[in-house]
Amino acid sequence: MTTPTPPSNPLPPLHRTRVLSLALNLPGPAALMRLQQMGATCTKIEPPTSDPMARYSPQAYGAMHAGLRVITADLKLPSGQQALHETLAQTDVLLTSFRPSALHKLGLDWGTLSAKYSRLSVIRIVGAPGARAEEAGHDLTYMAEAGLVPDVTLPPTLYADMAGAMAASEAVLQAVLALHTQGRGVQLDVALSDAARWLALPRQWALTVPSGDVGGAHAGYRVYPCADGRVAVAALEPHFALRLCQAAGLPSDTAGQMHDPATHHQLSNWFAGLSREALDALATANDIPLLTMP
Repeated sequence: MTTPTPPSNPLPPLHRTRVLSLALNLPGPAALMRLQQMGATCTKIEPPTSDPMARYSPQAYGAMHAGLRVITADLKLPSGQQALHETLAQTDVLLTSFRPSALHKLGLDWGTLSAKYSRLSVIRIVGAPGARAEEAGHDLTYMAEAGLVPDVTLPPTLYADMAGAMAASEAVLQAVLALHTQGRGVQLDVALSDAARWLALPRQWALTVPSGDVGGAHAGYRVYPCADGRVAVAALEPHFALRLCQAAGLPSDTAGQMHDPATHHQLSNWFAGLSREALDALATANDIPLLTMP
């Protein structure tokens, strides 16, 4: 039996799916960027004051809105409502980030929309689920709630917002599948606090606490100083740990003692004496997962 050859350029999963977004700032536009990459035809309605992200970071705004059709409309005015509903009539999925009370004031609550557009799905990005959807919050507060802000240093990226964007794009896929099976649109909520808690699960499972293998207890999974920078080494599996110990000139049985303080000390001294260039070459030659940094 001949195995069929897969198409060289298969259709993206959201080909012919029309998405309209009213979501501002980061999670909604980031989700729209992913949806466009998955083949969706994406339109966004912005208020006359534009999206605040255009002022915070023109670079981020430009990246997330490249290739999008952007309509300016004041949804509090009849003209804005007309522009909205003309677009909704040709939309498969509506993406929002307003609080539920604001959606109700704009006539965009699920009861009203589903009665008028039976095949329309709505993905609501909210801060927290259920009764907490009206609470004020932001990426930082949701990460703090999930235990991802251990000190006074700000996290290096906006984890809750970006995880929420991915969850929103996943919800659009769920809505499209539901339409195909049920013949009607659905409403799904994506909570940024839930997204932050999802990212925090490895910490709750004690994987990333100081006593965990990927929290610093394993000598092969750490960040070490080197002669001219730092090195992130991820030699966690036994075969990688063995190659690391061999490259460092340590006895082979050291690979079974990666939690021993002596192993930490030996590897720390070894890394400290090598340049980034030398470590990069060693990693390539010995198939060791590491990355050097300034």
